[in-house]
Amino acid sequence: MTIININALGMTLGEPLFSDLDLTVSKGDRIGLVAANGRGKSTLLACLARELEQTSGEITYARGLRTGYVKQYVPPEVLSVTLFDWVLTALPPEQADYESWRVDVVLDELKVPYELQHKPLEELSGGWRRTAMLAAVWVTEPDLLLLDEPTNHLDLNRIALLEGWLAGLSREVPVIITSHDRAFLEATTNRTLFLRPENSRVFQLPFTAARAALDEADAADERRQANDLNKARQLRRQAAKLKNVGINSGSDLLLTKTKQLTERADKLEAAARPVHQERSAGDITLGNSGTHAKALITLDELTVKTPDGRPLYNTGQKWIARGERIVVLGKNGTGKTQLIKAVQRALDGTQDGVKCAPSVVPAYSDQHLSQLIATDTPLIAVTAEVDIGDQRARSLLAGAGINIQMQDTRIEALSGGQKARLAMLILRLRNPNFYLLDEPTNHLDIEGQEALEAELITHGASCLLVSHDRSFLRNVGNRFWWINGRRLEEVYSPDEFLQSEMRYD
Repeated sequence: MTIININALGMTLGEPLFSDLDLTVSKGDRIGLVAANGRGKSTLLACLARELEQTSGEITYARGLRTGYVKQYVPPEVLSVTLFDWVLTALPPEQADYESWRVDVVLDELKVPYELQHKPLEELSGGWRRTAMLAAVWVTEPDLLLLDEPTNHLDLNRIALLEGWLAGLSREVPVIITSHDRAFLEATTNRTLFLRPENSRVFQLPFTAARAALDEADAADERRQANDLNKARQLRRQAAKLKNVGINSGSDLLLTKTKQLTERADKLEAAARPVHQERSAGDITLGNSGTHAKALITLDELTVKTPDGRPLYNTGQKWIARGERIVVLGKNGTGKTQLIKAVQRALDGTQDGVKCAPSVVPAYSDQHLSQLIATDTPLIAVTAEVDIGDQRARSLLAGAGINIQMQDTRIEALSGGQKARLAMLILRLRNPNFYLLDEPTNHLDIEGQEALEAELITHGASCLLVSHDRSFLRNVGNRFWWINGRRLEEVYSPDEFLQSEMRYD
């Protein structure tokens, strides 16, 4: 049964985000909505939630349809409210007074510990805030669920719980999900919409198969365009020959034929659909200045500690050699980030238990991108890093997906994706031979993640990294260290750790 019909939908906000979009949403649909950062995913969800008016086209809803829209961020004005009370206020006043048990049921479904339910939202982690937002929508019993980046800030265990919760959801409730988490999309969707400024595509497939089908469709478009343009060139050559003959012989018939051939060529060229190019993917190109040292970093029985000095685990003796991309695995709070920071301090000469080769040229990016100065502009950030002049800096920023309008805007005003791309660009300009990356795919769209993966692998980069992104860590890592209890253990693959973390029952 169709509950939403989208016809020729278009939205322009400064530039076209999408146009002529046709889509039906039916019961049983689990639709993955995929696009690069800033290309209209959240805008489309806002249109479907009736919070934003589209530029063109129409959306037809089933009568009485109730839409539940889970946004990316908790409104600042409710941060002082407890999780339980905020979910309760989502109910109509008459239900809130007499049916508060509905909140208990939803929070139990989402496995929210009792001790967190009565804490203010401002005291909760980003992951628990996202769970609260989902609960506040689900308690209203919507007929359609819209989820905007639902895995942001969730650890693997909570992602597993969300996947299980969605799998157990009634098929009567369709779900539309925007996400940059490829493994999550693969596990939770049965249709995929690739949103584009023109010629958006829908496949009746989960993400991985849909992505392969998209590549085939784009390749077919490219072949079709080349074929049409080749035919047009041939017609123009024929027309030119006939024109000369017609003029020399005075034949009106040949001149008419010439005009017909030219018109056919014009139509072929006009109809040749431009091949889609993802303009916002940007260039994430990481350099590698090289080093002759065999061991770039040596850990010698380092004790990793919490920020307040409590010991967490011992590393034993470990080495990081050229070309090794080591992924640190562990539950939240076990000290993955603290290991990254300890190595960073060693590179600055302030950490015992870690030795660094003199030839190491490091580059560090943390999960909060705190290396960026919020009051700087992207142009200032780049020109402060290397002396390349404004014109070259603007070209590099544009290549990294930061358009000319945003280059003179303060960094604090950029989107999360734009900040992530800027951070990667600055790392590249340092031409390092060793990367310390803490959750580098946070906020990066799928195109950006794949570009980063390719650069790390193609250039033989050496790195120590932390990531919750299952696809990214599997694709990039060639060694794995697991924080298991009080020791840092080397394991052959991340599978055992991921399986243990993805249990939610």
